[in-house]
Amino acid sequence: MNLYEINVTKRENMQDVTVSLEEYRNNVLLIVNTATGCGLTPQYEALEKLYRKHKDQGFVVLDFPCNQFMEQAKQDDEGITQFCTLKYDTTFPRFKKIEVNGENEHVLYTYLKSQQQKREGKGSFFMNFMISITSRINGKSKKDTDIKWNFEKFLIDRNGNVVKRFDPTVTPEQIESFLEKIL
Repeated sequence: MNLYEINVTKRENMQDVTVSLEEYRNNVLLIVNTATGCGLTPQYEALEKLYRKHKDQGFVVLDFPCNQFMEQAKQDDEGITQFCTLKYDTTFPRFKKIEVNGENEHVLYTYLKSQQQKREGKGSFFMNFMISITSRINGKSKKDTDIKWNFEKFLIDRNGNVVKRFDPTVTPEQIESFLEKIL
């Protein structure tokens, strides 16, 4: 299996639409699991800034809301889109809410985690420590390869290779140097 064989679901015009990641072939991707009620939610602003700055070079942020971590994405898909559009003026593609760990884990995240297990992390020690403890208590992260928390990021090159995986506290600004190398 490769990245471009995976299908995901978008909500468009009040209907679910299946999208093949093949649509994003030849682009550099940043795949992010997000939540609207998290302490890291302000990263939406920086993600949008990064997207707008590099989208003409073939860069796309793919947003996958997830409610697995302390139920911090409680809204339905339309509510999440409305929140992100009004509060952070996001324009990058957003998909339906999914699970990133466990029994109902979406195949996309099974694939991403299998391709890149090592995380890059230069975020706050305190924040990383709190996320690690809370995630394990919350029961959503049982293995080292599991997604730790909201806003964990995967950087994908134009050939569909997962080249980097970033801790949730690593900001979009900290990712930009890695991104520029593969654009």
